[in-house]
Formats: sequence, structure tokens, C-alpha cells
Amino acid sequence: MNVAFITRSTLYRVPGGDTVQIVQTAKQLSTMGIDVEILLSNQQIDYEHYSLLHFFNITRPADILYHSNKAKKPFVVSTILCNYTEYDKHHRKGFGALFAYMPADGIEYVKTMARWLLGRDHMASISYTWKGQRKSIIDILRRAAVILPNSESEYQRVEKNYSGPINNVVVPNGVDPNMFQYNPSVRKDDRLVLCIGRIEGIKNQLNLIKALNNTEYQLLIIGSPAPNQVNYYNECRRIAADNVSFVRHLPVDELVAYYERAKVHVLPSWFETTGLSSIEAAVMGCNIVITDKGDTREYFENDAFYCDPSAPESIRQAVEKASSAPLNEPFRQKILSKYTWEHAAIQTLKAYQIAATA
Repeated sequence: MNVAFITRSTLYRVPGGDTVQIVQTAKQLSTMGIDVEILLSNQQIDYEHYSLLHFFNITRPADILYHSNKAKKPFVVSTILCNYTEYDKHHRKGFGALFAYMPADGIEYVKTMARWLLGRDHMASISYTWKGQRKSIIDILRRAAVILPNSESEYQRVEKNYSGPINNVVVPNGVDPNMFQYNPSVRKDDRLVLCIGRIEGIKNQLNLIKALNNTEYQLLIIGSPAPNQVNYYNECRRIAADNVSFVRHLPVDELVAYYERAKVHVLPSWFETTGLSSIEAAVMGCNIVITDKGDTREYFENDAFYCDPSAPESIRQAVEKASSAPLNEPFRQKILSKYTWEHAAIQTLKAYQIAATA
């Protein structure tokens, strides 16, 4: 089977959790005999070379519309359905404050058009401009052979907001156990707190900094700002006290040394489908502080320390609890048994098999 992974044009230029998901899934599928090629949506694609198309990020439907209509091939979609509504409506500043008066799909339409007009991304499908966000997504879901949400919770949101029942295979995000090998001989620093992820408003590093400024903790924020979030990044730098440090985006393999030493990893986002760095940190023996917004409880259940992203005090209290708690070894083992890229590839192949008979 030859499969084309077709994804956003900025996949490598602006890396995120979907970059890791796509690269690692392709790698694992290749070991299972599936011929996978990762293609950017602004490339010329020879569709006849592939028996199946696999798209990512339903919230970027213009690319999917263009290629799925032109190819006339069966396709599946990893939805990765994030919900930016709370952040967009209540916490943006400047021009973005106008989002408070718009529906979620309208907000995404404006952002898509703005990226195109500002030259930050291409516009693949002209029909998107008149169909809009919501109708485009409904059209894609109606024609998709299968969708691949990252959790049952995500599927329920897709079904409720857009489609009604649709063929689906849940494909959890994961970790590479060969890369992230926990070494119990490395002593954890109870006061070292990591936050690994792209620096942007939805990830909420600003409130994390407010929570831990001038405390006994050393907060290390690893990541680069999104292209349209430089002002947010500068604000984070401006308010950060001496106990807060910043490191630019690092390749995944270089994160291992940081995970080894840190006792706590924090993602106080306004929304997370998973939080890949949380899975990586947990398997490396870190205690996890995570947002209570999104699909995180399906992954982490009672094994994480949850915080309210709107309240720095809630974030700080969760960090304190995580810092003083012992290593949760059963949680580590659960991740190794359920949340690996090999398991994700097995589930993905199941979706392909369903698509082939649809």
C-alpha cells in the first residue's frame, strides 16, 4: 500500500505536536511494510502514485478540500481538532479581541484568510473562501472514508459539532520508548520545572510564568514562538523573573537530558488534545501538571496534577503537589503499554484497512 501523508505547508518551518505525530507515525508504518511519503500541501503531487491519501488537521480544511477533490482517491483524516474558543474569546488582545463576538468556525476562517493575505501560508482551495470553515469541514467529513481522532473525547467533539456518526478509529498519540529511556540513577531536581512546547497564547506560558515567578522553582521554558506570536513571546520574556529561563526549540532527541533531570513538567494550556511533551515527560519519570481543558483526562486520568489555566495560583499549587509527590511508576508503565508510536501505527493501519473496503 502506498500512502501520501498530506499536511500543512509549515510542518517543518513551524514545528508542533503534529510534526512529531506525522514523522513518527510514518516511520512506524514503514517498518510494517506501508510505503509512506510525507508531502506538504503546497507541493505538486502525483496522486496516481498513491492508493490512499492521509490528511492531518481538520481545522485547516482548505488544503484538504483542494487535494481530496483533485485526487479523487479514498482518503482518511487525522482530525487533531483543537478548540481555541476560550483563548480566542477571552484572552486575546488587540485586533484579536474582536474574536469574542464570533463563532469558533468564524474565528478559524478569519485566521486562515489572514495567514493567506499576510503571505504566511498558501491558499490551496479557492472554494474555501466562499464555503467557509464549517461547510468545508462538513464536506470533508462527509467524504472521508475514516477519521482518526487522537481520543474518544476528540471523536465525540467532531461528531457533536459537525458530522453525526462517522467511521472512526481512535489513534492515541505516543512516545518512542527507544528514544525516551528512563534512567533511575539520574537524580531528579525537585525544584526544576519544565514546560516544553511552542510559545504561543494557547499554551499559556504567560500565566505559568506569573505562577512561578520569584518562587523556589527553576522554570525552564523550551520552545520557539509561533510566527504570529512574537509579541506574546516578548511579553513572556519581559515579565519573567530571574528563576525563569528560555531555550529555543530543540530536536526531540535533545530533550531527553532535560526530562531526565526535571521533577515536574507543566502544560497549563487553554486546550490540549494530548500534550505530546506531557507523555514524553511522564515516561521519563517526571510528574505531570496539565490543563483541565480538552481531552487530557482521557489520557492521564488520575495520574496527573490538573490546573485551571486561567488561575496562576491553581498552576502554582499543582506544581507544588507534583514536586513533592513520588515517581508514579505504574503511570510510566501504562504509557509504555498504551501510548507508543508503534501502537499508533497499528491503529492507523486498521483505519487504512477499513478505508480500503469502504
